Amino acid sequence: MVLSSVLGFPRIGANREVKKAVEAYWAGKLSADELTKAAADVKKASWTSLKERGVNLIPSGDFTLYDHVLDHSAAFNVIPKRYLGKGLSPLDVYFAMGRGRQADGVDVPASEMKKWFDSNYHFVVPEFSEETEFKLNFNKALEEYREAKDLGIETRPVVLGPITFLALGKPAKEARAGFQPISLLPNLIPIYKQLLAALKEAGAESVQIDEPILVLDAASLYEKQFAQAYAELAPVSPKLVLTTYYGRLDSNLSYVAKLPVAGLHIDLDRAPAQLDEVLAAVKPTNLVLSLGVVSGRNIWKTDFQAALQLGQKAVTTLGNDRVIIASSSSLLHTPVSLAAETKLTPEQKDWFAFALQKASEISVIASALSGSQDPKVAEAVEANKVSIAKRREFERNSDATVRNRVAAITPDMLERKSPFAVRKEIQAKQLNLPKFPTTTIGSFPQTKEIRQARAKLNKGELSPAEYEKFIEKEIENVVRFQERIGLDLLVHGEPERNDMVQYFGEQLEGFVFTQNGWVQSYGSRYVRPPIIVSDVSRPKPMTVRWSSYAQSLTSKPMKGMLTGPVTILNWSFPRADVSRELQCKQLALALRDEVIDLEKAGIKAVQVDEPALREGLPLRKADWDAYLAWALPSFKIATAGVTDALQTHSHFCYSDFDDIFPSIQALDADVISIEASKSDMKLLNTFKHYGYSNQIGPGVYDIHSPRVPSEEEIKERLAAMLAILPGDLLFVNPDCGLKTRGWAETEASLVNLVNAARWARQTYAA
Repeated sequence: MVLSSVLGFPRIGANREVKKAVEAYWAGKLSADELTKAAADVKKASWTSLKERGVNLIPSGDFTLYDHVLDHSAAFNVIPKRYLGKGLSPLDVYFAMGRGRQADGVDVPASEMKKWFDSNYHFVVPEFSEETEFKLNFNKALEEYREAKDLGIETRPVVLGPITFLALGKPAKEARAGFQPISLLPNLIPIYKQLLAALKEAGAESVQIDEPILVLDAASLYEKQFAQAYAELAPVSPKLVLTTYYGRLDSNLSYVAKLPVAGLHIDLDRAPAQLDEVLAAVKPTNLVLSLGVVSGRNIWKTDFQAALQLGQKAVTTLGNDRVIIASSSSLLHTPVSLAAETKLTPEQKDWFAFALQKASEISVIASALSGSQDPKVAEAVEANKVSIAKRREFERNSDATVRNRVAAITPDMLERKSPFAVRKEIQAKQLNLPKFPTTTIGSFPQTKEIRQARAKLNKGELSPAEYEKFIEKEIENVVRFQERIGLDLLVHGEPERNDMVQYFGEQLEGFVFTQNGWVQSYGSRYVRPPIIVSDVSRPKPMTVRWSSYAQSLTSKPMKGMLTGPVTILNWSFPRADVSRELQCKQLALALRDEVIDLEKAGIKAVQVDEPALREGLPLRKADWDAYLAWALPSFKIATAGVTDALQTHSHFCYSDFDDIFPSIQALDADVISIEASKSDMKLLNTFKHYGYSNQIGPGVYDIHSPRVPSEEEIKERLAAMLAILPGDLLFVNPDCGLKTRGWAETEASLVNLVNAARWARQTYAA
């Protein structure tokens, strides 16, 4: 019999119960016990729903209150010393690591975050040194396995693998030069043995052990470590299913197939071409092969015929008892359920499958491959065939005007009229900014009042005219605040925007939207990605109204704010029927028109954010050039249609730029801002090494934490920056937008930022 498996499930709750509970706990409105109860209710609902849909291998241990990698660090005692000895409970230490803490005499910054492989999910980076002492503070996998078992539900525990855990970490500040976290593997293996042996004793038949590092080129360096680790783990563990996702194994397959594990999971959504090679490698072994044929990364209904074809190939080669049908990855990247979506048309709703629908798909595909005679299975397969045919018919429609415009893109549309050195002088005269100019990344706090006004507008309780007056007042408040504290290059604060991607999608042709399609980005920060369903175009200006109104309120220059084409694409659910390149260039042309219109309206600087540029880079270096060949031109198409006098900005966050630095230079933005505070400003050395020539604003404080940085702290960061970067290129700004912060902490932080910049002007006057 072919079994069915889900690798992980959204941990947010059907109605964002986890977000509400966690934030209530942070606010002191919910006790730790009440938070635990809220989490237990969500886990129970998830396990029960998967069981009801016929999934055989239900995951446990994948739930988290903040981040699953942070859970692992806390469980294995990988807790930086700065969080210890402060009288905090283990739960508060955990949250302090994720978001920092500044209360009750405790003042600690958050740990660094990075993107989880090529997704928009952020994980908290583990910190290792020679002094790291691994021990099992708690066995989360065991606790959740027992929790489910007490409900009468048998699950398969999910554990982050030891090689991936170490490989994704970083050397702590106290580590010696040249220290590599992977060197700690011999110390870590005994703790894994303890964890896995406890699961075996508790009755767990198998364990999903996630090693996604295997889809990276870097894993070729870890062959000996994998052999060592799994040779020691296998004898004391339940059956281990080595789980990879997001890409292909490539040459790593040669040693993976020899590991003493019971099964191997591969991602056939992102890398279907690897199936034949994997089948050939595992056929002579006893490995069970788990096939990720239902996408964990998108929301399109699975084409059963294509999935069954892949599954049948595996069954023919290995037999029913050695094949599992599964999600390609955890379903954490998808919304929970389509059930709450009442505003999608019946036609649109029939295109999609969210997490619960995907679980049903997995069950049906596995049953069909097992030769099930259940008429419901046959009916589901036939209904899917009809749905896919209808979608294919819709996909044949295209907008000739949009397609022709993409085809007419010429090389000169990618280039500014003059080199940066010329533009810089023109812009300096027009903007008249001081040395070390201060600015922000765009958004200001989205208050309860703003959210309520937007909700009232959507319910018809506020007229469009009344809503516009409200937004105008909010913009005026933000402008006056910036003037009062002395910021130099202002923004309008974006009170009219629900999200930096959704807002633009709602004003572009080619998108549809959900009511409850929430996906976790980090911690309690959830987003509702729009869905691209057809060709994209801009029917009218999107931001000119608000930016020009803000500029009318002040004599200081106002910066227009846009989200870039690559980021809109990556932070949406894209089409699956046409290339990402085509979709991105359509977005770029729409944004090009917007940038030109902003300049015509009197805006002297425009920021086109591309935080997802690095995130979208393929996981294998061999695939980079093909991606960059359209991603970089898309940004340049969007920004190069203006005069030399317009200063273009772009923002990047949580990215390792070392490998693609020449590409960042090639964007030719006049100013870029980057995350720097949480990564120990290590990025700046990259910029120094390559000799970056345009202007740059490394973030001087972390906005993802409620903690307020002191003026002295910001001064120290500026001094460190000026030891590396030329002073005439430096902007002073936070790490990211301020949307998720409160006004009190925002004002205190920005006042300190402005004062530190003034200090720098005096100290570095020469």
